[in-house]
Amino acid sequence: MTRSDVPGLDRRRLIQGAGLALGAATLGLDPARAQGPGTPGTRNTDTVRLGWGRGGLPLIARERGEFEKGLADQGITVKWVGPFPNHAPSLQAVVGGSADFGFWGSTTPALAAIIAGSPLVFTNYNVYAPRSTAIIVKKKSGIDSVKDLAGKKVAVNRSGLGEFLLVAALEKHGVDRKSVEFVYLNPPDASPAFGQGRVDAWSMWTPAVDIARDLYDAKNIFFEGTDLDFLIDYSSLVSLRDFTTKNSAVVRAVIDAYGREGRWISDNPVEAETIAQKEGKYGDAVRDHLAGLKRQNRFYEADDAVFLAGFQKAADWLADRAILPKRVKVADHSVRV
Repeated sequence: MTRSDVPGLDRRRLIQGAGLALGAATLGLDPARAQGPGTPGTRNTDTVRLGWGRGGLPLIARERGEFEKGLADQGITVKWVGPFPNHAPSLQAVVGGSADFGFWGSTTPALAAIIAGSPLVFTNYNVYAPRSTAIIVKKKSGIDSVKDLAGKKVAVNRSGLGEFLLVAALEKHGVDRKSVEFVYLNPPDASPAFGQGRVDAWSMWTPAVDIARDLYDAKNIFFEGTDLDFLIDYSSLVSLRDFTTKNSAVVRAVIDAYGREGRWISDNPVEAETIAQKEGKYGDAVRDHLAGLKRQNRFYEADDAVFLAGFQKAADWLADRAILPKRVKVADHSVRV
């Protein structure tokens, strides 16, 4: 088991589930019925609006075109909404009615929105490995370890991957959180702030952290894939509860299409990273580094009990450290179709 795995997940069960979905598609059956439980086959729209960003699963799906073709075969038209710089504005688009799904972003801001009263639900989860979120500093900064962050400014995105990774790093290395200044910036603002020296470090995810490391001659002082003791955050497909109930067949079709796209990415890392590079406009060195990670996507149904136990542990950890304002029962906001 790698540190990126959710402890105890039954991979055989996942493989069997994927095979069941494929078999249902081959036989012309409704995947929602074949994979039950859940509300069978409700559908009140023929158009689905999907959030996307400048990296990750939705970007590849949007650029390749196979995702849209697969849904078109089922009479579903795809409209892409974005690009979004991170998950929070993607969630706002869903809540505000301009998108039906977020863009496979972090579970942490989704939980924060749910706690605040947004009627969002998780419909599917993705764990990709190896994880590559990192805290970076410039090589000439004189900062060589997490302990050296005391008295420094660190850019993070509020209630997201950047913030929780910094909290975890400080806790692991015995650094008082109050001794570090958290500077809340979204990625487009954090990158120039880091480059210009207005912050001393940046806690960020792929590919922005890899681009910054190359662009600003930076290095890791904490790397999620090796230094984090357990997975605290996951990629999630989020929608409104009402939309999920009224369009369970559409939601199922979207989940299955993303599953096929994720498997293609896992099997074709060079091609996938080349697509991402075109959108991100970064150099070949960054592309080759990311392709060399050979990340694998693993998808989990919203009612997977073992997965939800790991997710609940993560949510409690975040609440206990005030990254989330209070505890929340994740199973109550996780809906399988």
